[in-house]
Amino acid sequence: MKRPEFCIGIDVGTSSLKALAVDCNGSVVATASVEYEFDSPHAGWAETHPDVWWRAACVALRNLTSSDAVRAGDILSVGLAGQMHGLVLVDSDNRPIRPALMWNDQRTAEVCDRAERELTADEIWRRTGNRILPGFTAPKLLWLKEHEPETMRRAKRMMLPKDFIRLQLTGKIHTDMADASGTLLLDCENRQWSLPMCDALSIDFNLLPELFESTVPSSRVHAAGAAATGLPVGTIVVAGAGDQAAQAVGTGIITEGPVACTVGTSGVIFATTNQWRPTPRGVLHSFCHAIPNRWHLMGVTLSAGGSLRWWRDSMCADLVASARELGVDPYELMLSEARNAPMGCEGVTFLPYLSGERTPHADPHARGSFLGMSTRSTRAHLTRAVVEGVTCSLREVLVLIRQTGARTDRIRLSGGGARSPFWRQLLTDAFDLPTATVDQLDGAAYGAALIAGVGANLWANIESATAHIRESNSTSVSCDADQFQMIARRYADAYAALAPWFADQSKHRRLK
Repeated sequence: MKRPEFCIGIDVGTSSLKALAVDCNGSVVATASVEYEFDSPHAGWAETHPDVWWRAACVALRNLTSSDAVRAGDILSVGLAGQMHGLVLVDSDNRPIRPALMWNDQRTAEVCDRAERELTADEIWRRTGNRILPGFTAPKLLWLKEHEPETMRRAKRMMLPKDFIRLQLTGKIHTDMADASGTLLLDCENRQWSLPMCDALSIDFNLLPELFESTVPSSRVHAAGAAATGLPVGTIVVAGAGDQAAQAVGTGIITEGPVACTVGTSGVIFATTNQWRPTPRGVLHSFCHAIPNRWHLMGVTLSAGGSLRWWRDSMCADLVASARELGVDPYELMLSEARNAPMGCEGVTFLPYLSGERTPHADPHARGSFLGMSTRSTRAHLTRAVVEGVTCSLREVLVLIRQTGARTDRIRLSGGGARSPFWRQLLTDAFDLPTATVDQLDGAAYGAALIAGVGANLWANIESATAHIRESNSTSVSCDADQFQMIARRYADAYAALAPWFADQSKHRRLK
């Protein structure tokens, strides 16, 4: 009897690392996760030392390889996914020089403004298909050159967060087309590093990792990586993908038509395209997909589930304690309370800009705000306002994708927000499209495992690897959809009114 074969997917997230094993049928047979915190030394900054991710990976992989369901000797390959845009710099000994600057770090706003003036926004867009944004990797390099020149003098190579795990597993410094798209240093149309862009920004081309398509088996686990994790020496490690492209694979968003909405720490709307189709001014991200010769359009709400997590930690300690006693998720109690508030929250609006915003406003100065509160406002109103505000932000992204002419037939929901029937219905009504979830909600780790299976020839291609994915929790547009359009207009008006104030307050913060 043939022994089972497994592929491992790892997702290096903002606040946790997830690892899972899938078998030849695409079924998840074991999972492990490790939580951690990131640091915010100043408002708008976000950092994590890469060793935090590696320690989490070692724990998660040890848990998988020691489980009854997975024998280490039956593991064929490993796929890596992770938060995009983060900057890891290593020295000549391949050790991190400083904490990694993360995707939600907004300190580079002035650097981006200066680059758009000196190089021009149009030239940046022409070379990359995108605009320069504070969260991207290239402006982080420019900021460090200006503020930490000694760091840059010591830096020998740069990589993205998931690629630090690869370095520890294999000793190789590689990345993939999808993740590299978010650096602003990739010629996404031609799927290669942009030497002209590096020259224009005075970034050393030699810092950049070697590029591969996502399913390519680019390296193998070496002895030190095996000793730390329990993986067999020689296990294939494929190039992998940024978390959003991996999430799309894990939820079957590999052709035009279905659109992905992921509500994790950030919120993402993702649409696959069969051709390179950058949007004017780079208002949407136009990146390489994890599938050769396919691309995608994407917009990001920086603090989606992150807003609800902030609200939980700041204002819902009693519900967290009750949830612990009941053995349930605190979010269940929070959203149950929110359902008791009326739609529209009797005029309360929340802007989820706790880390600034990316799409559609690209405004690092924006900040989270409650507006319209009265003596009638309860915690239920405010919790519901947080959920409605995040939903409105995601709706704005979908509107932009529709304006490109891209097909948007239906929405597949994933991430923590997709677990809530209440939030699923809000999203369905806001999008005015039917929605459904897929069986595997941790899509990025799952997509990384499927990508790893293709690299190990467990499946012939991404299409066959995802053929088994089925929809569930189908949700139809309700009669409340028209009312949600009014909430969305109020939300848009609130940002328009506050944008000048956000910019003015940013000036005051810089003067202090």
